Amino acid sequence: MSSRQNNRLGNRLATSAHRDRLVDTLRPAVSSAGLDLEDIEVTPAGRRRLVRVVVDKDGGVTLDDIAATTRVVSQRLDEDDDVMGDTAYTLEVTSPGTDRPLTEQRHWRRNVGRLVKVTPHEGEPVTGRITEAGETAAVLDVDGSSRDVAYADVRKARIEVEFNRKED
Repeated sequence: MSSRQNNRLGNRLATSAHRDRLVDTLRPAVSSAGLDLEDIEVTPAGRRRLVRVVVDKDGGVTLDDIAATTRVVSQRLDEDDDVMGDTAYTLEVTSPGTDRPLTEQRHWRRNVGRLVKVTPHEGEPVTGRITEAGETAAVLDVDGSSRDVAYADVRKARIEVEFNRKED
């Protein structure tokens, strides 16, 4: 392995360790605001870093939730000098977009009634409407037939954006 490849690998490991520290630091603050911490991303932005914190909750996130969480997260980052160090950062607290993959049971539960495309580990992809989301599996309505989908069997699942959906 060349020194350049070794350096890139070291940077990725350091970035992963930094992200893990951020998650450990921010998860309790986000939870105290009644939200789930879905993701943290740190990217360079000129001389600063952009810290994007993605949060969600049952029923969706409101602008008031985002504002309150921004205050809590900002305070927590300012209190812990080890997490961000001396580098200036810009904080962005946001909710997940429609393209977020469904990777947790709560993601499925929050999207009951929506159309989802599921790619299993084995077999062909299937598109259907989530009718139920249990602890280990969801039930999809696929062209009028119920189909159980075990979360463990899912390689990828994403919500399909629907325009002009007619309500039943």
